[in-house]
Amino acid sequence: MAELSVYIGWDSREDIAYQVAKESLLENASIDVDVHPIKLQDLVDRGVYTRSVDPLASTEFTYSRFFTPWLADYKGWALFCDCDFLFFGDVADLLQYRNEDQAVACVHHDYTPKEGVKMDGKIQTTYPRKNWSSFMLFNCAHPSTRKLTPELINAETGAFLHRLQWAADSAIGEIPEEWNWLEGWSSKPSAGYPKGVHYTNGGPWFKNWQDVDYAEKWLDKALAIDPQFGPV
Repeated sequence: MAELSVYIGWDSREDIAYQVAKESLLENASIDVDVHPIKLQDLVDRGVYTRSVDPLASTEFTYSRFFTPWLADYKGWALFCDCDFLFFGDVADLLQYRNEDQAVACVHHDYTPKEGVKMDGKIQTTYPRKNWSSFMLFNCAHPSTRKLTPELINAETGAFLHRLQWAADSAIGEIPEEWNWLEGWSSKPSAGYPKGVHYTNGGPWFKNWQDVDYAEKWLDKALAIDPQFGPV
């Protein structure tokens, strides 16, 4: 059994982003890691995802991310992250933030984007605890986490889910910002790289989004995976 299961949000429009996130995570991992894409259509086909389409949802995994504990059979610890990540850090480092008394751990961002629209034309919504849910280390067996059943995920509001209101504040642990480093918002480290670069506003897979931090590194990974890759 892998020391850590990782579930990455998958979007049919950004498969290359998923591939780069997966490969960069695995390349830097010093522990045994299982990586799984969360594909919305798979959950729909299984009859467990029944939410109606949300016009404000910017990705196919806006809500399906909360199926991570269910997909892990409510056992052990599992990491969820968005697909628009580039990893430089070793996910083994995340194991130190496990606390059996807590339901989940994440970066406690105070993030208020200025832009009203993301690079791909999707509306940029602003809400408390924005981006906390883009990188979550779940304690899958915790009573609060076990509340995340398909029935609850299908019925609850986006605010309830994304603001982690299914867990008490004291049950939400903290991970350093370097693991969910928001490109265009977070401060660059004085040396080295962030452990997880998050292209939350748009990434190097877009032609007009090349002048961003670590874009060359991202493009190198993309071309190694698919030599025919070209920004859209």
